[in-house]
Amino acid sequence: MKVIGITGGVGSGKSEVLKFLEQEYGAVVCQMDEVAKQIQKKGTQAFSRIVQEFGEQIVGNNGELDRMKLGSCVFADEKKLQRLNDIVHPEVLEWVRKDILKKKEECCSYYIVEAALLPKVGKELCDELWYIYTDEAVRRERLKSSRHYTDEKITRMIASQPVEEVFQKACTVVIDNSGDFEATKRQIGDRLNK
Repeated sequence: MKVIGITGGVGSGKSEVLKFLEQEYGAVVCQMDEVAKQIQKKGTQAFSRIVQEFGEQIVGNNGELDRMKLGSCVFADEKKLQRLNDIVHPEVLEWVRKDILKKKEECCSYYIVEAALLPKVGKELCDELWYIYTDEAVRRERLKSSRHYTDEKITRMIASQPVEEVFQKACTVVIDNSGDFEATKRQIGDRLNK
């Protein structure tokens, strides 16, 4: 089984690439953001540690973490964000590591790990890292039409993610997803058929 990391900035089209890999190649897809949400549910060790660290005010009326309150608490403070990451990242990596072993036993061909932060967190889990590159103007257009984001929100989101050079340096493969998705499919096929 080959473990491929997929990364790239917001609006680069990673979701479409994941769907294609799943449908065409039978790949198992693991999105680290989704794993992070699961391991932070009420009753988990991460949930308890986060509430202990940041206080009861980040718990919503439903008893789960209020992501908006937690976000406003940590994103303005680099040290608090680091403390949150120190709680969450090791547990996410451990969950993914175990899932990879389980899927290997089930004889899957491809296991795809997706996260924007893969160049910093989790690349050691992967056999190779793919950067889904998309021209910034195309990313902005996609985010406006699909998610109805404002220019200001898009600018903030892009600024909060690693710069292109970080992705380029960390990744062994670059898939250009700036144009027609048929061209992207060809690039993926060429890479997987090597």
